[in-house]
Amino acid sequence: MLSLQFLAATLFALPTAIVLLHVAIYLVDPYGLRQYPGPFLAKFTDAWLGWVTQQGHRSEVIHELHKRYGSFVRISPSEVSIADLDAHSIVYAHGNGALKSSFYDGFLSGVPGLFNTRDRVQHARKRKIISHIFSQKSVVEFAPHIHLHIAALLRQWNRLYDDAVKGLSGSDGEGGWNGHDGRLWLHCLPWANYLAFDITSDLAFGTAFGMIPAARDAVAVPANWAAPTDVTFPDPAIKYVPAIAVLTERVEYITAMAVLPAWWRPFVARLPWYRARQPGSREYGGIAVVAVEKRLATPTERADLLSKLHAGKDEHGQPLGRAELTAEAQTFLTAGSDTTSNSVTAIIHHLAANSVVQACLQQELDQHWLDDDPVATSEQVQNLPYLDACIKEGLRIQSTIALGLPRVAPEGGLVVCGHFFSAGSVVSVPIYTLHRDPDIWGSDPDVYRPDRWFNVEKVTAMHKAFNPFSSGPRACVGRNLAALELSLIIATLLRSYHFVLAEPEKPIETREGFIRKPIPNSTMISARCCSGVTMPFSPFSRPSISRRVLSTRRFMLLTEIYDSVLWIP
Repeated sequence: MLSLQFLAATLFALPTAIVLLHVAIYLVDPYGLRQYPGPFLAKFTDAWLGWVTQQGHRSEVIHELHKRYGSFVRISPSEVSIADLDAHSIVYAHGNGALKSSFYDGFLSGVPGLFNTRDRVQHARKRKIISHIFSQKSVVEFAPHIHLHIAALLRQWNRLYDDAVKGLSGSDGEGGWNGHDGRLWLHCLPWANYLAFDITSDLAFGTAFGMIPAARDAVAVPANWAAPTDVTFPDPAIKYVPAIAVLTERVEYITAMAVLPAWWRPFVARLPWYRARQPGSREYGGIAVVAVEKRLATPTERADLLSKLHAGKDEHGQPLGRAELTAEAQTFLTAGSDTTSNSVTAIIHHLAANSVVQACLQQELDQHWLDDDPVATSEQVQNLPYLDACIKEGLRIQSTIALGLPRVAPEGGLVVCGHFFSAGSVVSVPIYTLHRDPDIWGSDPDVYRPDRWFNVEKVTAMHKAFNPFSSGPRACVGRNLAALELSLIIATLLRSYHFVLAEPEKPIETREGFIRKPIPNSTMISARCCSGVTMPFSPFSRPSISRRVLSTRRFMLLTEIYDSVLWIP
């Protein structure tokens, strides 16, 4: 009887003590943040931010809070979100002393990599070895390999299209495909995932995962291993897992867990939603382990990213260790694949929803791309301002990293836009909100409108606010490669195909972990002829139409709709 009474008392006292502790911390106000408005629960506990993150729409929620409360919003007991353009250049500046917060510890699965190390010295060491690999000169050398995988995607879609015009359907790709009205209907996101993973794995390890040829997602991981921190595995047995699915599970799990205090995480991990995503997080680490082991066991003369990392030395002449190589490989797989595929899908969605913008882009491509090769080269996508505007607008409105990246105020504090933040407090600038500031982007910041990038009066402010790859010393080292991939992929697909949405009135839907991911939407693909060259297949009734006539007819279409040309290359 006494033991039952003790248990009952404990069950009552423990949560009561936890509540009182959080109230006491709020009253003591160790960081001086009580003045900042925000959700009631967020002032007392990290549970509010954890719940919002787990729901998958964090950036949208924070954006609405800024619209309600203003530029400064308290989103946790120790963190303030600052929606101000000037704040971005302060919070993420070189030499301000602000470090990444404990949020990044949640992304550890072994030794820290360039992305999640919080130590300034270690970050400088790793960046010295890694950054030159992603220089503009080095990235151009990767273009032929990217070219091969884009060509493989075209072959697959051409094959499906040939069957679709016959009224056939099939199961290739997640969600399958079907043909009706002489057109091909499929989900773009899975195919964009296959393409991005094949490009990334090929550039990283010298061998692609082979998702495009197989039209499915299956990647090798160790069949038996003790923990995701293992960097070698004595048992050569492997199994195959869906890399895209486990990556999504991993990112959602880690991000929702990372916003919580470290001592909460072992308890929260037992809750059903978190427990269901733990296997995916573990399996994803195994993908990098197998890929690194296989690559190092089979030397080749080809200079891929892993070989360059392996050959790199720090200022003391020391190379990256095996564990560090695996950590960087895992980071590159995530950053180089999921972000690219999401951006490609979002840009195609917006172009499919805006037929005039799509026609303008195709006009520019037709007039500047005159050879027969259906896949763009790095030289061909240079100096195409409307292509650049279409991609930038897609990255602005559909940023794959949209949340505010948290930084800890250094010893002595940090002054941001006239507000002092004491040492240990956390500040962040939400990219999603910065990309929707009407003072910068005009009265329609939620509208996909590439021609806004030609507004000479605001273009300087827009470029300052445009931060899809972050900025400062912790900016994405792979941004040159990402920009090249997007240009090659979007240019090639839009020159070869015309896109229409199955539900054009339906806005693009997303779910956000650390990366903001579109939800698949059925898209119609039809072939087009351009530059006086008839593509291998064509639904046009007069495929021999010349480029000059085609361009003139587009001009007539634009003048009829707008009474003036939206874009003249």
